[in-house]
Amino acid sequence: MLTEYQQQLRDRCLAAPVMPAPEPWQPVLDNTTPVGGLLGIGFATHPGTGHDLVMVVSTDGHGLFDAFTGEKIARDRDPDPETSTPDCHPDLVCPGLGPIAGVPVRIAGLFGGGLHRGAPGAWTVDVVSPEWPHDRVVLSTGYGIHKGQAGETWWHVFDANYSELRAAGFSPSGQTLAVATSSDLSLWTRRDPH
Repeated sequence: MLTEYQQQLRDRCLAAPVMPAPEPWQPVLDNTTPVGGLLGIGFATHPGTGHDLVMVVSTDGHGLFDAFTGEKIARDRDPDPETSTPDCHPDLVCPGLGPIAGVPVRIAGLFGGGLHRGAPGAWTVDVVSPEWPHDRVVLSTGYGIHKGQAGETWWHVFDANYSELRAAGFSPSGQTLAVATSSDLSLWTRRDPH
C-alpha cells in the first residue's frame, strides 16, 4: 500500500510528459545514439581539448564519444577478453581507448557502479519508476520532484519504456548528462561545443 504522499508523487510522475531539458542543457546531436547491447558507460576527459568523453561498453566492443559534439572518436570491436567488461575488474573499470588509451575508466551499468547524481548549479538527476519496470529520468533543481511543477523545477527528460535502463547521471565536470539504456545513449551538454 502506498501512503497518500507516495501516491501523489507517483501521480505527479505519471502525469508529466517527456519534455526538453531546460536551459542551459542542450541535446547532443539528435539526443539518441543507437548502441545495441549496451552494457555500461563511463566518463573521462580528453587530454587535448578538456571535453568530457563518454566510453561505451557493449556486447560489440568499446566506443568513445566526444560528449559535446557526439562524434565517435575511437572504436574497438575486439577488446581483450580479460578486460572487455567491467566485471573483470574489482573497481568496475575498462581500459580507455583512442586519446585515453590505457587509462582506466569506471563503468556504470549492468554490472553495477554509478554516475554522479548532482552537478554544480544545484542540478540533480533521479531515476523514478512509477510504472515499474519502466524507468524515467528526471532532471531537477532545488527540491526536485518533491516540490514545484513539471517544467518549472523538474523535467521528465527520458522515458525508458522500450529498453532497460543501464545508467543515468552527470560527468564529473557536471557539464554532461548521460542516459544509457540497453539499446542507446542519450546526451545533453551545457557547454558550447565550439
